[in-house]
Amino acid sequence: MPSTIRRFLVVVCGPTGIGKTRVSIDLARHFGCEIISADSRQFFREMLIGTAVPDVHQLKEVPHHFIHSHSIHHDYNASMFENEVMTFLSGYFKDHKMVFMTGGSGLYIDAVLNGIDDLPSIDKNLRKKWQKIFEAEGIEYLRNQVKHIDPEYFNEADTNNSKRLLKAIEVFETTGRPYSSFLKKTPRERDFTPIMIGLNTGREKLYKKINERVDDMIEKGLTEEARKLYDYRHLTPLNTVGYKELFEHFEGKSSLEKAVEKIKNHSRAYARKQLTWFRKYKDLRWFEPENTQDIITYIESIVNI
Repeated sequence: MPSTIRRFLVVVCGPTGIGKTRVSIDLARHFGCEIISADSRQFFREMLIGTAVPDVHQLKEVPHHFIHSHSIHHDYNASMFENEVMTFLSGYFKDHKMVFMTGGSGLYIDAVLNGIDDLPSIDKNLRKKWQKIFEAEGIEYLRNQVKHIDPEYFNEADTNNSKRLLKAIEVFETTGRPYSSFLKKTPRERDFTPIMIGLNTGREKLYKKINERVDDMIEKGLTEEARKLYDYRHLTPLNTVGYKELFEHFEGKSSLEKAVEKIKNHSRAYARKQLTWFRKYKDLRWFEPENTQDIITYIESIVNI
């Protein structure tokens, strides 16, 4: 006989630099829960400073899952994340009523909430063709292509990420359908109730937080971390804000000062894309990150219904 006990997945999302880690830990401690990371770069154990993974003290405060769980040398995507999280939840919910999931990777969060379509296989020759076009024409050419064939995805995607842009083009050429259409299937049934919490603040304050966090990463040794990973810069996980700008610096394309400024600019642009993605959730309630007690009250109002 199926259990009548309600299970809750509390999603804490928001733009980069807003303070999701601290808020999630405080909430999880209050409710006696564990945390699933939904940050698509914190999965990779070789990337530490540039992904702002919780520090050792924070990881001791609350058990975390999917932090440094994979290597940059292994393929990983939202569909695999969905499968692994659902397997984890099937065991976790046998003994627990609530779990938190926090991060800024909208596609990965959506995969757990609603499922994700199986994408078509891409012909190797087509992939090589577009890689050559990218190398010859640059990323702006890819942006224009995606904006033309799939404006919906273009408005939500990280347009500084060439791999994402190439994927959208390859899928369109293979199927004749926009990449965004593969991300819209009927939501899969889940045996938990999602509670959607969004963290945000005024734009000027957010940008200040982002800039300060980038400065803190540089002070903690991001440049040295990126230098150690330079030989693997062709791998998808490292095509990431904070690393790719420093790789360009190592190649003599910019000064360190200019690279740091680019990281800040690209991080702010990424934050805007994240907010566009999360605003599509009609049941998401927004809070200032300092208002932890208000968030607790909101969660309790749903759980105790």
